[in-house]
Amino acid sequence: MAENWVETTARDLRRWADERAAEHGVMDVQGARLLLELAQEELGLAGPGGLTPELLRRLLLEVFPDTVVAGADEVPSILATLGRTVEFLRDAGELDAARAAALEDELDRVAPEFAASVADTDTVERRTAAEVVTGLMAADGVDLDDGAAVEHWVRDFEALPEEERYARTEEYLRQAEELVVPPVRLAPRAELAAAARASALTAQARALVAWLGEGRAVDEYEEPGPADAAAAVEALGLPVPRRSPEVEDLSDLPELERLWWAAVEAEVIEVAGGTARPGPALPDLDGGDEAVLATWLMLFDAAAVPEHDPADGLDAVELVQNELTGVLIHLYEHDGPAEPADLTATLIDHIAESYEVADAGGLPGAVAEALRLELADLETWGAVRAAGGGLVLTPLGVWGVRELLLADGFVAPVVGDLASAPAAELVAGLLWHRHDTADEEITGWLAGRPADRAAAELLAVMRDGGPGARNLAAGVLQRVGPEAADAVRAAADHPAVRPYASLWLAGHGLGGALSRDEYVWVFIDTVAAMLETAEPHEAVAAALAEAPEAADLGAAVEGMWRADHPDTAAVLAALGDHHPDRAVAKAARTAAYKARSVRGAP
Repeated sequence: MAENWVETTARDLRRWADERAAEHGVMDVQGARLLLELAQEELGLAGPGGLTPELLRRLLLEVFPDTVVAGADEVPSILATLGRTVEFLRDAGELDAARAAALEDELDRVAPEFAASVADTDTVERRTAAEVVTGLMAADGVDLDDGAAVEHWVRDFEALPEEERYARTEEYLRQAEELVVPPVRLAPRAELAAAARASALTAQARALVAWLGEGRAVDEYEEPGPADAAAAVEALGLPVPRRSPEVEDLSDLPELERLWWAAVEAEVIEVAGGTARPGPALPDLDGGDEAVLATWLMLFDAAAVPEHDPADGLDAVELVQNELTGVLIHLYEHDGPAEPADLTATLIDHIAESYEVADAGGLPGAVAEALRLELADLETWGAVRAAGGGLVLTPLGVWGVRELLLADGFVAPVVGDLASAPAAELVAGLLWHRHDTADEEITGWLAGRPADRAAAELLAVMRDGGPGARNLAAGVLQRVGPEAADAVRAAADHPAVRPYASLWLAGHGLGGALSRDEYVWVFIDTVAAMLETAEPHEAVAAALAEAPEAADLGAAVEGMWRADHPDTAAVLAALGDHHPDRAVAKAARTAAYKARSVRGAP
């Protein structure tokens, strides 16, 4: 067998699977290749014909759980992929019928153990770590489908000093967090398409094509000449408040220039051989919902954010247009109407910091007027509207900005997306929600599953996750009804779940109040959760604000070092540094020292 037998087998497998896709569905050939590579590298499999039931069992129960991050919900598809691979190897003559049957029998026998093994290793931390590593590789330009490239990157990364690995991971997480925007609600597609058809931007593009007729000559820059440009403005009735006193080329009519190039970019206009004529996308403006939305989006993208090279020296209009993406993102993220004065002030400050401006004194007035014109255009196009003394994106504007954010690599959740997600994804997703949308997501998620199943999923997150995930999952669990009592009691043996189980049972009238030790453990866990995303002084202030008024934290702190929680020392250190009561702070510092001494922590 040739040295690259995995590659050869995978190529033949893909051809075999494609031929049967219509009858048997699409096969995960890349997944099959990964399994074969694991068998080759970890078990010494020299070729597909050497696969035995014993090697298959070791692959699934020993190698796979240690090297692959997979969710419990992926187990059926993994087993199905292996079953199809065995079928292929039999058809290809690599396995005789008896060996293939033995492998299929072994797959059936090992399935329950494999499912249990994957479930045991399916933790939030492990999945998160895998996502971070994958993100780091992607950021370095690694082709994730290239096994050799992935292996080479992992080897090089693991060879780096620990400090450098940590620094790179921290920087990646910081950048990733900056690329997450708050969840939004999207209007139905039919409503969005109707708004796109009614948009003035669509109407202006149609009018421009109508003015072209069957075709008009363009200059060497593929633009209308001065006379034609003036005629187009007249024919379209296009407002041109930014126009220059003299029209020598299209740039002297910025409104028409923007519309022209937007129509060209969207292929509503086609320019070839010195002539501009109706383009192939023109019928889409009157087509089905998806067609009109796609074309409107291309028009909006090109028109709303025209690109200007700072090296050319920019006037106020061009400066504002270069930064209009930031204005749109601000409107997208803003909870409620944004006042134009605030938008203007923020933009002026940003431009002053980001550009070298010759006339700094005249900048505020020029930027304010340029932004006023840009916002007026956005309102005319149906992307922005006045509301409550400020401005908000319209439903079409929300959809359009979200599409542009997605194209730029942002994570842009939609309210309702988590309703069918596993509990771990629900908990992770809730981090990006405001209170009102988080409540809506939780309601939808709970409505989609029985109480006992919802509780079991949440309890699994609490068992396997860190303090942050555990706190969020516990908050959701409190909304699960008493039908989940058996599931909660069954999970109460786990030390990380027990205090929250007691809290849930007490809240539903099914148990007594928390013991002192359980209360202390929950307090430590809560502060530890806050320390994951906030500075220590912020975490302490928030924890104290949420603590019951009757709670005697000073008395609790002195013995808190005994709590069996991995973050006890860190929480006590934060309290020692930031608690406003000097006596409590001193007691916390002493307790932190004891906690570190007992656990051998630094």
